[in-house]
Amino acid sequence: MSSLETFRTQTRAWLEANCPASLRGPAAAGELVWGGSRIEFDNEDQRLWFERMRDRNWFCPAWPEAYGGGGLAPEEVAVLEQELKRLRCRPPQINLGIWMLGPVLLEYGTEEQKQRLLTPMTRGEVRWCQGFSEPNAGSDLANIRTTARDQGDHFVVDGSKIWTSYGDQSDWMYALVRTDNSGSKQAGISLLVLDMHAEGVQARPIDLISGKSSFCEVFFDSVKVSKDNLIGPLNGGWTLAKKLLQHERSAMSKFGEFSLPTHFDLMAILRDYLPVAKTASEVVLEARAQACALDEQAYNLTVQRMGEAARAGQDVGGIASIMKLVHTEQEKTKFEILVDAMGHRALGWDGDEFSSQELAISKAWLMSYTQTIAGGSSEVQLNVIAKRVLQLPDASKGGAK
Repeated sequence: MSSLETFRTQTRAWLEANCPASLRGPAAAGELVWGGSRIEFDNEDQRLWFERMRDRNWFCPAWPEAYGGGGLAPEEVAVLEQELKRLRCRPPQINLGIWMLGPVLLEYGTEEQKQRLLTPMTRGEVRWCQGFSEPNAGSDLANIRTTARDQGDHFVVDGSKIWTSYGDQSDWMYALVRTDNSGSKQAGISLLVLDMHAEGVQARPIDLISGKSSFCEVFFDSVKVSKDNLIGPLNGGWTLAKKLLQHERSAMSKFGEFSLPTHFDLMAILRDYLPVAKTASEVVLEARAQACALDEQAYNLTVQRMGEAARAGQDVGGIASIMKLVHTEQEKTKFEILVDAMGHRALGWDGDEFSSQELAISKAWLMSYTQTIAGGSSEVQLNVIAKRVLQLPDASKGGAK
């Protein structure tokens, strides 16, 4: 037996023994565990799974052991991901720092920053949020106006960010700030990390159509930030932002995997709401669902291919944009099919008239639309794909009209 086969056997046995049965399968958004200083568990199984994966150093299995990672080889990480998926294990924690900032820190951070910032991520001790979009900039990050003024041994940050996911519950933020106005807009941007509990930081939740306030507007009023919280070179944040956005799009494409229901559940739910003897329109609806399930399978296979390419050191930035676009649109299509099949049963908001599954689907249907906007709207992704992947000419510069 090869060493990799031995690793698979051992990993499978460990997961079978340590992942509670109740955490094998899809979860509603509210049933996921978010790492942080104020971590909350709904039940003992969640706490056990969190602690066991943390102590195994498998929150970040590919990261170096020096920073609390698992130190696994790329092929071992692939095996672990396959075995987690085989058992349908829920993620032991959700942590945007691990998904987005962490890879950038590993590449651009100083040794002191890696020790100080990465290790708490691998322990699930810090909850991170992202401060990129602004009220008058949106996805046009070059037009950000939040400033960081150089005050010798520290910066003073003033301005605001918007659409900050869970800003009111986060411990730290990684933010783009303007540190120079003398050159091009992109050249004067830096990447800072800052304490969300610092004096002068205020996060205000934004109510969403789904009834869940996961987005916030964050205000900075003369916030003091130490110079050692500058990631990468001063005024070099644009390069880091592009790197981080690649990781963000990969993370956004993953989010649907943790939603309720999965594409597999889609077919099971339809059986509960469609009769055995179907009308012509119901046959068409079932065919739409089957096509959606096939699309999900194709997506999962492409994710595997993208992972192999990334582990081989290939540039997967373009593929990441495609995957974010495809998966969020697939999720929206899935819930539209469920609403068509379930009728008013998919439109409940509260009350005993509706089952917990029906109430979860009604909110997930609305949330599926937000996912096509968060992390870069579908329209933005299409532009990125056109320019960076297909390398189509820019109409504004005399190209195709």
